[in-house]
Amino acid sequence: MVKSRVLEERLIKIYKSGEGFFWIGGPGQEAFDVPLGLLIKKGQTLDHDWLHLHYRSTPVLTAMGLEMIDGIRLMKNLVTDKHTHGRNFCNHYAVREWNVAPITSPIEVQYSMAIGTAVAQKRHGGEGITIVTGGDAGTAEGDFASCLIWASRPENPLPILILVEDNKWGISTAYLGQHGEKNISDRAKAFGIKSAVVDGNDVEKSWEAISEAMDYVRNERKPYFLQANLSRLYGHSSASGASFIANEEDCLKTFENELIKLNLITKEKIQKIWDNFQAQSLEDLETARKESPPTAESIWDFVYADSENADWRKF
Repeated sequence: MVKSRVLEERLIKIYKSGEGFFWIGGPGQEAFDVPLGLLIKKGQTLDHDWLHLHYRSTPVLTAMGLEMIDGIRLMKNLVTDKHTHGRNFCNHYAVREWNVAPITSPIEVQYSMAIGTAVAQKRHGGEGITIVTGGDAGTAEGDFASCLIWASRPENPLPILILVEDNKWGISTAYLGQHGEKNISDRAKAFGIKSAVVDGNDVEKSWEAISEAMDYVRNERKPYFLQANLSRLYGHSSASGASFIANEEDCLKTFENELIKLNLITKEKIQKIWDNFQAQSLEDLETARKESPPTAESIWDFVYADSENADWRKF
């Protein structure tokens, strides 16, 4: 959790210092996203989980093994960025060997994309499931409704875990200005989809809720809708300033205080964890500063199947 937060805060500093063009990320989602990342069946075949994430999913990937320098290279649009070769926004990851589909900027399109891998896994059999995440505001998009419809057809339900991370904001529009329902998960009832709501700022509750949801989808081969209520600690993106929001619950501080209360860790140990990751983030930044952006001539790479560098197997 600390590693992900330090990375995100480093990316914000990179943006504010003029070394990056744009920031958008997931500080405040660590208590839910890290358990999600740790529980995923990671791999590259249909026997493993397929992930359709959104641009606030850094904690998920950090838990899966993403290194901070990977996020920094993507933020600085360097040719060494193994996710997009410096061609996409920060936090728009793509990890072929982990079944992480490319994260896109248009909101919620991942919900309609997820149908495809879920259909493939249903036909294939096994325990692999499709996992799709998005925010509360984007559930107004048609892609989200399409996901609910296709996932729940009685004669062919799909093994898909539908996640909505509700931070009560859609850019600058508050939840009450857009939503009439009490919980977004209530929509699942109309489609006969099993659903639940969890406090996404609570690590233990999140772990238990995700575990239960995953077990259901793996065993029943049917959809499950899980809504996590959590915080958005640095606003929408750099477009809104990327400044810390003091009146939001910080799940890291909540978890640290709980661990201290249970005598499972000391304040000194916590500080050392933060210091170590801060040092690593600075070291990674210095490494990245010596690396180059993509050349203009490389714009055609991977556009056509017969192009010189079209072999994705080497990444």
